[in-house]
Amino acid sequence: MEQRDELERLKALEDRIAKAKAAINPPRAKQDHHSMAQVGWRMVVELVSGLGIGAGIGYGLDVLLDTQPFLLVLFTLLGFAAGVKTMMRSARALQAQAENTGPYDTGAEKGDKTSGG
Repeated sequence: MEQRDELERLKALEDRIAKAKAAINPPRAKQDHHSMAQVGWRMVVELVSGLGIGAGIGYGLDVLLDTQPFLLVLFTLLGFAAGVKTMMRSARALQAQAENTGPYDTGAEKGDKTSGG
């Protein structure tokens, strides 16, 4: 009888420890498997939209000012540069977010040298 009471107490203690650990380190929300594809498509859209907007502005100015395709080339290059800049800004933001949350939960603090992080 005494052994059974002791086992019940140990089981209750294990449950309390598990609840305390869960409160300290809540489980991370799982990242869906499409998220990296979504990031890739976002970057492609940013680059192509920069190119398209630049080309549209350049073509419009060429037609309006009756010039050679000089402005089309110029604004297409500027649109490409703007698209790359926007894409790099998105990549930096994504990298900063990944560094703050971490792709893998090791359970160790960031300053802990034994975890490799």
